[in-house]
Amino acid sequence: MNTVSNFLFSFAFNVYPYFCLAFFMMGSLARFDRDQYTWKSDSSQLLRAGQLRWGSNMFHGGILFLFFGHLFGQLMPHWMYEPLITAGHKQLVAIIAGGIAGAICFVGLTLLLHRRIFDPRIRLTSHRTDLAILIILWLQLTIGLITLPYSWAHRHEATTMLVLAEYLQGIATFRPNAEMLAGISWPYLLHMLLGMTIFLLFPFSRLVHVWSGFASVAYLFRPYQVVRARRLNLPPGHNTPPARG
Repeated sequence: MNTVSNFLFSFAFNVYPYFCLAFFMMGSLARFDRDQYTWKSDSSQLLRAGQLRWGSNMFHGGILFLFFGHLFGQLMPHWMYEPLITAGHKQLVAIIAGGIAGAICFVGLTLLLHRRIFDPRIRLTSHRTDLAILIILWLQLTIGLITLPYSWAHRHEATTMLVLAEYLQGIATFRPNAEMLAGISWPYLLHMLLGMTIFLLFPFSRLVHVWSGFASVAYLFRPYQVVRARRLNLPPGHNTPPARG
């Protein structure tokens, strides 16, 4: 690569991730502080419930599995799971489980996108950012599914998976090293760049309602509600207050 290409590549994978994460965190705080009434995902269930039910359940179930799979699968150091499973077997599990979850999520998101585009009433009540974020997520899922044949081709060595995991762990520990991605196939690189961009756009879209979803876990640990009965000063023998005439 020439000097300009090297600079752009280094910026994209050494600087851009932190740029996106800064916008993700600070933008979310600013959105919550300034526009709390927009901190939601507008429902269109009354306009067309059947397709929403299938699409939403498939999309949310698949995306949650993919999110936590990427989070723990990529950020967990190799030495932590090496005594239990080899890198090749781990990649095989990721291909199968991730492929199934990705396909379910893709079908669900396609239903939601079709609903937004081709239903005139829903299209008129949708914000442009709603449609834009759905298209970006759809593209991200498509590219993620494209990476599956590449992962299957080197499932025994798992070299690419280890390189990507080491790179992402370097981002998390503030030791970015874009040079190790020099030989990685284009779908992986594009998948990572688009994923970073989603974090960048997160505070400016309906995706902010994800924070509320994670915060709802605190409901499980809420303190008991104390209810005190209002005692009436009645003479002995009266169990109920006198009826009003």
